[in-house]
Amino acid sequence: MHVPDGFIDAPVSAAAGVVAAGAVAVSLRGARRELDERTAPLAGLVAAFIFAVQMLNFPVAAGTSGHLLGGALAAILVGPYTGVLCVTVVLLMQGILFADGGLTALGVNVLDMGITTTVVAYALFRGLLGVLPRTRRSVTVASFVAALVSVPAAACAFTLIYWIGGTTDIPIGKVFTAMVGVHVLIGIGEAVITALTVGAVIAVRPDLVHGARGLTTSLKLRVDGELVDAPARQPLAPVAARSHRGIWATGLVTALVLAGFVSYYASANPDGLEKVAADQGIDKKTEEHAAKDSPLADYGVKVVSNARISGGLAGVIGVGATIVVGSGVFYVVRRRRTQDAPDDTTRTSENV
Repeated sequence: MHVPDGFIDAPVSAAAGVVAAGAVAVSLRGARRELDERTAPLAGLVAAFIFAVQMLNFPVAAGTSGHLLGGALAAILVGPYTGVLCVTVVLLMQGILFADGGLTALGVNVLDMGITTTVVAYALFRGLLGVLPRTRRSVTVASFVAALVSVPAAACAFTLIYWIGGTTDIPIGKVFTAMVGVHVLIGIGEAVITALTVGAVIAVRPDLVHGARGLTTSLKLRVDGELVDAPARQPLAPVAARSHRGIWATGLVTALVLAGFVSYYASANPDGLEKVAADQGIDKKTEEHAAKDSPLADYGVKVVSNARISGGLAGVIGVGATIVVGSGVFYVVRRRRTQDAPDDTTRTSENV
């Protein structure tokens, strides 16, 4: 759903950029409360994983494909504020290095793909956990539903932005119907990917999943040779002492394999927004990307003639660049939290 330059006029694009910048600033502050010694090193990996999976377009309808947006996944794994930053880093890497998503439309894309998906998904996720039993299975189910809803919500957000500042005169009802219709289908793929990923992480390291904190699990007692639930429930014990290196290495290898190899087999069909834009005439005033001459434009290394090697190498470079930039951002955010901690302690002591 990367919006290119030319879909939205300059004033609305600028306004979206201002709103997006403000939201990112708020997220930088909020992420300082979310990131700790366990999750900070993994936030950059989450951004790199989202970048890799976004390269895997999957078919959803005749001549249309979809890909992960990632807001729900990031929010559930590392928190909503950090999730906004993860998706923003991905969009920056895609726009600057790969000419994917317009640079003048960067604010629109952050607002649509980063903020809307994260806020909607995490709000729904927390609401569902408030009524479901607090178990690992409930987290996975809530992840599925939240991710499913977040994609058509982003489609609605784009439709609203287009209604305000679209550069072509297309009836908004047609745009809304087409966008929501195809993105409901894409949302199913998003939900499956999100639920599988959250379920896999929560099965081995629930302490690293932001949305799973405070879960309870039933004690099991063996009575007459059978396991039965004990009457009391106790919180899952934190595993702060355990190293996160294993899951970090596993996640990195997975991202590299997906971007460097599996992406070659992704659907070549246009994604939901591209298809709707072509069918409805939204793309009549599309502008050339400012980074169209990038050596990695269109997810290929220009100096490599073999398509499979070119695409795979570009994917690996993208994963590497995203994890370096993302880890750098989250290191700085985490360091600011550590530096501010003594001040917070001092203020607390003075108040007492």
